[in-house]
Amino acid sequence: METKSVTVIGGGLAGSEAALSLADRGVAVRLVEMRPARGTAVHHTDGLAELVCSNSLKSTKPDSAAGMLKAELDRLGSPVFAAARRNQVAAGGALAVDRGAFSADVTALAQAHPLIEVVREEAVDVAAEAARADAVVLATGPLTSDALSASIASLTGADHLAFYDAAAPVVMADSLDMGRLFRQSRYEEGAGDYLNAPFERDEYEAFIDALLGARRVIDKAFGSKDLFQACQPIEEIARAGRDAPRFGTLKPVGLTDPRTGRRPWAALQLRAEDAAGQSYNLVGFQTNLAFPEQERVFRMVPGLERAEFARYGVMHRNTFIDAPRLLDDHGRLVTEAARRLPVPVYVAGQLAGTEGYAEAIRSGLHVALAVAADLRGTPLPPLPRETAYGALLAYATDPATADYQPMHVNFGIMAPLDPPVRNKGARYRAYAERGGAALERYAGELADAGLLAAVAGAAGEDGARG
Repeated sequence: METKSVTVIGGGLAGSEAALSLADRGVAVRLVEMRPARGTAVHHTDGLAELVCSNSLKSTKPDSAAGMLKAELDRLGSPVFAAARRNQVAAGGALAVDRGAFSADVTALAQAHPLIEVVREEAVDVAAEAARADAVVLATGPLTSDALSASIASLTGADHLAFYDAAAPVVMADSLDMGRLFRQSRYEEGAGDYLNAPFERDEYEAFIDALLGARRVIDKAFGSKDLFQACQPIEEIARAGRDAPRFGTLKPVGLTDPRTGRRPWAALQLRAEDAAGQSYNLVGFQTNLAFPEQERVFRMVPGLERAEFARYGVMHRNTFIDAPRLLDDHGRLVTEAARRLPVPVYVAGQLAGTEGYAEAIRSGLHVALAVAADLRGTPLPPLPRETAYGALLAYATDPATADYQPMHVNFGIMAPLDPPVRNKGARYRAYAERGGAALERYAGELADAGLLAAVAGAAGEDGARG
C-alpha cells in the first residue's frame, strides 16, 4: 500500500481523520491545507482540526445518538477522536476539549507521521490534484474557497452545490403534543401528509412578539444579503409585517381544525423528515435565531411546547453538495464529470452534508476505510443501518431524500425497532443496544478484511488515562 498515494484536501476534522486513518493503513497521504497562506472569516490559527464554533463534541451518553457515534469512533480506532479524549475538559455528560491543545495534538500527529506530507497551499483545481494521486478526498468544509468551489461545481453541476444553508429545525415526533396537532393536507378532508399546529389569534400575536424580540446569530463577513432575498428567515418575514407570516409560511387556508370545525387564525405545517415519521421538519421556518432562542420561541407554537430538537435551523455560508444525488455509499462522486477523471474523488465532512464535529470525524474515517478498500481491490463491508453513522449515511445517500440539508446523527433517521418500543427511554436504550451489536459485527468484518487499524480501542484507553 505504500506505493499508493492519496491527496486529501482540507485539514479540518474530516480531512485530518481521513489522512491519519489512511496513513495508519499504509497509504501515503498528501494533506493540503490552505491556511495560513489563505485564511477564512472564522479560523484564528493555522492548526489542523481547529474548532471554530463550540468546543463540545456533544453527549457521551451511551443511549443517545451522539453517544452511539462516539462508541463507533472509539471501537474503530479513530485517531482524531483519541486526540479529543486526550484533551478533554470537564463538561458534565458531554465531550468538550481544550481547543488549542486538541488542534496542536492533531497537527503534531499529522506532521510526525512518516506517510503524511502536510502541504500549506490552496488547492484550486480538483482535476489537477487527481492527476498526481491514486485518489482524491475533498474535505474542505463549509468555507471552501471560491476557486475550489468553482472546480467542484464543474464536477457536480452548479445546481447540486449549495453555497448557503437555509435549513428549518427538525423536531422529534414523540415530543409533539398530538392532542393539539392535527393531520391534514390543504383542501383535503381527513388525514393528510402534514401535521398542522393551529394558532388562535392571541397565541399568534404572542408568538410574533417573541419572534421579533429574539436574539439572532450575528452574521460573519461571509454572509450575503442575497441570501435573505432568496430565502427569508421567518423572523425577517415577520419584520416585514406582523401578518406577513400568516399570509405566507403560516397561512391557514385550506385547513380545518377538527377541534373547532373552522379555519385556524394561522397554522404551522410539519412535514415528516423520514419515512417512518419519527422526526418532523418545521416547514418554512428557516431561521437565523440563536439555538436557545429557537427552543424558547418555537416551543410557543401550539403542540410544540415540549419539542425536542433533532436539528436546529441555520442560516449561514455553508458549502455542501447534494449528497443523495451525487455520492455512493463509499463517499465517491458518481457524476459523469467525476468519472472522466483519472482517479476517483471522494467527499467527506460537512462538504458531504454531515453536520457536527463528531459526524465530520466519523465521515473522514468512513471515507478512509472506503479509499483503503478500493485501492486494495478489497470489498468494503457494508456499514449497518443500525449504527449511528450507518443511519446518517443511508439518509445522506438515499436518492429519495428530497431538499437535502446537512444533518446530525439522531434517532429520527434510524430504522424503526421491530417490534416498536413505546417508552422513549427504553426505545433509546434499545437503539443503542441494537447499534452496539451491529457495530461489533461490522468491526469483525473490517478486521477480517484487514481494514481495522491496530489502534482500535485506543481512544477509550486514552480517555481513561486523560
